[in-house]
Amino acid sequence: MKTALVHDWLVGIGGGEKVLQSIHELFPSPIYCLVRDEKKLQESYFAKREIHTSFIQKFPFAKNQYRYYLPFFPMAIEQFDLSDFEIVISTSHAVAKGVLTHAEQLHICYCFTPMRYAWDLYHQYLHEADLQSGGKGKLAKMILHYMRMWDLHSSSRVDVYSAISLFVARRIQKIYGRKATVIYPPVDVEKFTFCPQKEDFYLTASRMVPYKKMDLIVEAFSKMPNKKLVVIGNGPDFAKVQTKAGKNIEILGYQPDPVLKEYLQKAKAFVFAAVEDFGILPLEAQACGTPVIAFGKGAVKETVIEEETGLFFPQQQVDSLIRAVEIFEEKTFDPFRIRQHAEKFSTARFKKEFKEFVDQKIETFQEGL
Repeated sequence: MKTALVHDWLVGIGGGEKVLQSIHELFPSPIYCLVRDEKKLQESYFAKREIHTSFIQKFPFAKNQYRYYLPFFPMAIEQFDLSDFEIVISTSHAVAKGVLTHAEQLHICYCFTPMRYAWDLYHQYLHEADLQSGGKGKLAKMILHYMRMWDLHSSSRVDVYSAISLFVARRIQKIYGRKATVIYPPVDVEKFTFCPQKEDFYLTASRMVPYKKMDLIVEAFSKMPNKKLVVIGNGPDFAKVQTKAGKNIEILGYQPDPVLKEYLQKAKAFVFAAVEDFGILPLEAQACGTPVIAFGKGAVKETVIEEETGLFFPQQQVDSLIRAVEIFEEKTFDPFRIRQHAEKFSTARFKKEFKEFVDQKIETFQEGL
C-alpha cells in the first residue's frame, strides 16, 4: 500500500530519527517534515532519501532557529497534501500527528509524547525561560494556549496511537483521551559491546539542560570526594555544572560516540537523574553490562529492573542520590544479566513489533471500508 511518513523536523540525528530510520526501513516512503538541515544529514541514513519540507524551510535561519517559528507549525504541517497515500505514519512529539487525512486513509501515530512544553512542563518552561511576566511572557502564554487548543483538536485526526512507553501512554490518555499501544523504541544494543570488567568510576552523560539535573549529580558526587565521577555532555548548564564540580569530578564536555561508548563500557555504574519519556542512555549503558543508578520516576522504571540491573533513588535531591550510591556499593550486579535485559529492547525487536502492529491495523481498517 502507498505510504507516507511524517516527522516533526530533521535537523540532526537523535533518538527520534533512529526510530524514523527503522520505520523507513520497514516502509520505504517519502518523508514529510517542517524543516531539514542537509549538512547535518549528509553523512546519515537520510542523506539521499525523498524528503519534503514545509514553507518554514524558506524562513530566515530556519535550520537552526526553527523553534522561533512555533506559531506557524500547525499551518505548515497542514499544508502537506497526502491525499494520494493510503497509509500515513507520523512520528510525533510536536505537530507531525496533525497532518490532514481523509476518511479512506489510515493514520497511525507513533507518539514520542504530547507537546510537553505546552502541557505538563508548561509552568516549568515559563519559569526556566523567565517568561512568567512581562510582555514576552504574555505573548508566550498566548502562543502556548493556542498550541494546546490546536494540539488537542488535531489529536482526533489520528486513527491509531502507539507510544514509546507506558509513561507516555498515560499522558496520551490524560490529554487526548485516547488509548495507545506501547512499543518501546529501538536501541542499537549491538553497537554497545558488552564489557564485564569495570573500573572504579561512575559516569553520567547528557545534554546539559535544566531538566536533566546534571548539576544535582555533580553536587552529590562533590560531597563524596572518595568516589570519582566522569561527566560527558555540553549545553546551556555547562558553566553551572562546572562551578559545582569537586576535584573528584572530571568534566569532559561533548565527546564523540566512540568515546562515550568506551566510558559506558568501563563505568562501575551510569547515573541518571532526569524524568524521561523513554531514556536511551540508561539502556545503552545496560547493553554494555553497566548497572544504572536512576531517579525512580518516568520511563526508566520500565527499562531498569531494581536490584537486578540498577537502583532507584526516590527524590531528585542530593542526599537521596548519595544514599543510593552508598546502597549500590553494598550490592553486587551481574553484568551478563544486565546485558541480557538490554537485548529485549533491540532494533530487531522494534521492527518486528511495529510491523506486526501496522499490519494488524491495516487489516482491521480494510475490513471496515
